Amino acid sequence: MTEAPPKVTLDLARDSGLTAEEYDRITSRLGREPTYAELGLFAALWSEHCAYKHSRAYLSRLPTEGPRVLQGPGENAGAIDIGDGWAVVFKIESHNHPSFIEPFQGAATGVGGILRDIFTMGARPIALLDSLRFGELDDPKTRRLVEGVVSGISWYGNCFGCPTVGGEVAFAPEYAGNPLVNVMCVGLVRADQIFRARAEGVGNPVFYVGNKTGRDGIHGATMASATFDESAAERRPTVQVGDPFTEKLLLEACLEAMKAGAVVGIQDMGAAGLACCTSEMPARAGTGMDVELSRVPQREVGMTPYEILLSESQERMLLVAGRGREDDVRRIFAKWELDAVEIGRVTAGGALTARLSGEVVAHVPVSLLADAPKYTKPTAPPGWLAERLAFDPLTLPEPPDYGEALLALCASPSIGSKEWVFRQYDQQVGINTLVLPGSDAAVLRVKGTPRALAVSTDGNGRHVFLDPRRGAAMAVCEAARNVSCSGATPVGVTDCMNFGSPERPEIRWQFAQAIDGIAEACRALEIPVVGGNVSFYNETSGQAILPTPIIGVVGVLEDAGRRATQWFKGAGHRVALLGLEHASLGGSEYLWRAHRRLGGRLAPLDLEAERKVQAAVRAAVSAGLVTAAHDCSEGGLAVALAEGCVTGREPVGLEAALDASGRGDHVLFGEGPSRVIVAVEPPRVREFEALMAESAIPWRWIGTTGGDRLVLRLGTKTIVDVALDRIERAWRSGFERHMA
Repeated sequence: MTEAPPKVTLDLARDSGLTAEEYDRITSRLGREPTYAELGLFAALWSEHCAYKHSRAYLSRLPTEGPRVLQGPGENAGAIDIGDGWAVVFKIESHNHPSFIEPFQGAATGVGGILRDIFTMGARPIALLDSLRFGELDDPKTRRLVEGVVSGISWYGNCFGCPTVGGEVAFAPEYAGNPLVNVMCVGLVRADQIFRARAEGVGNPVFYVGNKTGRDGIHGATMASATFDESAAERRPTVQVGDPFTEKLLLEACLEAMKAGAVVGIQDMGAAGLACCTSEMPARAGTGMDVELSRVPQREVGMTPYEILLSESQERMLLVAGRGREDDVRRIFAKWELDAVEIGRVTAGGALTARLSGEVVAHVPVSLLADAPKYTKPTAPPGWLAERLAFDPLTLPEPPDYGEALLALCASPSIGSKEWVFRQYDQQVGINTLVLPGSDAAVLRVKGTPRALAVSTDGNGRHVFLDPRRGAAMAVCEAARNVSCSGATPVGVTDCMNFGSPERPEIRWQFAQAIDGIAEACRALEIPVVGGNVSFYNETSGQAILPTPIIGVVGVLEDAGRRATQWFKGAGHRVALLGLEHASLGGSEYLWRAHRRLGGRLAPLDLEAERKVQAAVRAAVSAGLVTAAHDCSEGGLAVALAEGCVTGREPVGLEAALDASGRGDHVLFGEGPSRVIVAVEPPRVREFEALMAESAIPWRWIGTTGGDRLVLRLGTKTIVDVALDRIERAWRSGFERHMA
């Protein structure tokens, strides 16, 4: 005999993650107490993870439209027209909480989820990027997290057959109790063949396709909407288990069914599983849905309606087919050895009706499920901010040896080579990858066209901690600048907003300011935001992470053969610094690594200057005038020059004269926006100078490549003179020596 479901009470609602006010709102709108299954629906769909209760009011400030935009926020992923009838589909998502609890499966299923978001749009995934944040590597627990997360990402992506081509990894103590695992996926689709997650057509059959349903992942959405404490490990059962081989079959089956014209709408069963799809798909279309839960393929015995609806088992989709195409759907999915079971119909009533063996267990208006509360509570800057900003890094002593200081910075795990990470990833499967991990942006060919895509992710939590608005704007600029340094024009942004608890006024203030900064930068650079993710409650025992908006940018390179990478290609090339020589040690990697201080003011940001610098770099690459282009970011100008020397196949030395008006550490290691170093072969110098004159940006020659040393001068004084083999050894071992 099936055990009766628990009686629904206010206490049970609170235990499910709902507040008393939210529960009152539910009972008032329903006119009755919800059933246990209905309570589960509301708890999941009104969770922060699904409903964006604390962020929706701010997200509306972002620019989401543009002449290339085919799909903006609100669908599985965004889509941008790239010409010749093709569209790029992309999105970034977080899997932070599951990855802290169970690093391997947490990260692996994060990859699986973002892949499904892309191919539910009808696109074939062609690239993954991972943006990771951890505590400091001298902690064995951090090293275990790094190993588990990287293994999970590589296992799922490699087995599925999608290359991981880029991303970044950074370390700070604020992430020790709550690492960030953000994964971006990029796919290609014909622009007129994009599918959407809409349950259209009253009477159309609803199919459950893919893997069977189990009890893994139940309450995953509510778990992701709560802070952690010492009992975090007890939540391991809420973490899903992935199967990349089944996902590959699911990809092929879904794309074949779409091509056959059998699919009307489709959505991934991600957060909140079946509950999410059966409510969101009809809500978008203004329809309803009637489903029979006993027909749902199950791999465990005796599952309750609550468990079937809320399971987050992986590799599953909900598909609305056209009437009369039922046999086509079954035949295609049987070919790929996957379940395809008709579990219901699209209805006209505007309600979700869920039954178990004919008995109604939930009957709720989908508009109510989709209409979660929207909070606009007071915000306030943190009390400690003024003191942090008042700190002047130049009151600290200069390093006794600038060469040794540069070596130490190159050996910082956040700056050093991440080859230990990306050599575990298949970077070439699909044979689209033109620029591998290790340059400013990855570049992927668009087969059948002369074009390529350039993709990059970026975000600096220390900058946003000190100045959320400017720091977030600078993250947009840097990700776009990375793409521009490859020669591509940035065309779209996706963002992953990682913050602490939104129930704290200072966190809400950080978030609101960051959104305004992203919006301001995107408008100035004319790059629309077409999707993304908000991840709140990233804190453990009251310690919040650094506020970390991760920005993913996709750019279009009209001629794939005209692309640039960051490393110097040979001796005798002139090296120029483009852009404003404004920098600051505030929030810099140097200030933290050398002095263990987080404070000071950020460098000024001139968005018009940023726009012009990026346009000038793209023009120079397009004209074939530069052999290398590299953004100046973490570690400042000195680290950018060192990376130009040692990150290529063969080290190339450099002698350069830098600005002599500032203190050495400020000039060498200060960080700021709108700066790019480029290398030009002697025969192209005149053409390059003419192009720079037309661009009307600040720039100057600073040096010439050659030799086996990096020599940097301030005026007539040589301040750095270091052999390249020492720099290369420091940079290559900076991260890996910890993992060895």
